[in-house]
Amino acid sequence: MPLILIVDDDADILKLLEMRLTASGYQVASAHSAQQALSLFSMQMPALVISDLRMPDMDGFALFEAIHALNPTVPFILLTAHGSIPEAVHATQQGVFSFLTKPFDSKNLLQQVEYALKIAPSAQHVLSNENSWCANIVCSSQKMKSLLAQAKLIAASDASVLIQGESGTGKELLAQSIHQASTRSSKPFVAINCAALPEALLESELFGHSKGAFTGATRDHQGLIKNAHGGTLFLDEIGDMPLAIQVKLLRALQERVIRPVGSTEQTNIDIRLICATHKNLLEAMQANQFREDFYYRINVVSLEIPPLTERREDITLLANHFLTNLNKKYQKKLNGFAAEALETLLAAPWPGNVRQLQNIIEQVVVLATTPIITSKLVQKALHDNIASMVSFDAARKNFEQQYLINLLKATQGNVTQAARIADRNRTDFYKLLQRHQINPVLFKDSVLKDSQNAE
Repeated sequence: MPLILIVDDDADILKLLEMRLTASGYQVASAHSAQQALSLFSMQMPALVISDLRMPDMDGFALFEAIHALNPTVPFILLTAHGSIPEAVHATQQGVFSFLTKPFDSKNLLQQVEYALKIAPSAQHVLSNENSWCANIVCSSQKMKSLLAQAKLIAASDASVLIQGESGTGKELLAQSIHQASTRSSKPFVAINCAALPEALLESELFGHSKGAFTGATRDHQGLIKNAHGGTLFLDEIGDMPLAIQVKLLRALQERVIRPVGSTEQTNIDIRLICATHKNLLEAMQANQFREDFYYRINVVSLEIPPLTERREDITLLANHFLTNLNKKYQKKLNGFAAEALETLLAAPWPGNVRQLQNIIEQVVVLATTPIITSKLVQKALHDNIASMVSFDAARKNFEQQYLINLLKATQGNVTQAARIADRNRTDFYKLLQRHQINPVLFKDSVLKDSQNAE
């Protein structure tokens, strides 16, 4: 059960709190002063703090600020007398989770505790020498802890790794962590997105090229595989790698040599390969879009990152992590999220996973005008973000269609000229037009003039 730190200079209230919480199954640590509470907090890392507001030397709000500086994700509940309610309200505006008036109702106390622990991280992400290799992966969920345990075991070998997971789950971060935990950590980590480059350019980027190998090759170029020598090569979106390059890369991995484009000389390579994809490669193989021999070469060990909806207990921790970083980036002093704002984040669908969460937090940080981020601001950011999101395939289709329309407008429907600009032969270009149901005749100058005259 979670550990709760209770703080009060009144021994009777402290005892009563301890009895109520212990009877409900919670672990309890008691402190008679704020200074004692700070010492216990540093040693035991409680999941929740309940403190009296009025205490000598250091009051409850000063204690909150001190604990918030140590760990802003730990919820803090203030106990206060009726005369101090305005101060308590101010405290909640600064980031205190909630406040209870004395004498407190036991049922209300337990409800507040349950609610606070529900939206708080289930465990703290504490950086130590043992887990510094995965310092960039913020999590507390059991699924992610199990995944990281597997990753650390895998890192000790040199086996090729295939990381699978939805877009935005953090596949490259996991690849970097595996590299950091490996014996190759002092050598380069080189990453490339296979979906971002056309086939000819991707081959040159991977294998390099010699001077004069093709038009524009004015000097020798050392490819990324060579750059990663001794270290790790990370190929993101491997499912989009063209078949011809899969063949060449498979041969390079088997023979541990590469030959730059346009060169007759071979170069020895020593790399650890990590690949990632959001696609189902088994389906791609059945559709003859991915080579079976290449699949089994890159998939010696497989890891799958769960989507954010399957690790919702990480959302609060991630949100506070992003808030801390963005406070520094934008030089703001936001204290945290209102409880309702965290509830909104916890209930959101998150089709874009952690990347989408980061974008949402950045938007609310930029727009926030109060010390506490409100639920209304989070709801607006979520609505704006989800409304603007489309699938990758839909975005590519929209881009292609608009590109072709603009091209035909510029060439007044001249398909030969448009195909030349697009670097496509006429046959391929006509296929593109047919796919998007675009008639080039409609863009010819005479047709446009007739249309305008008719109007």
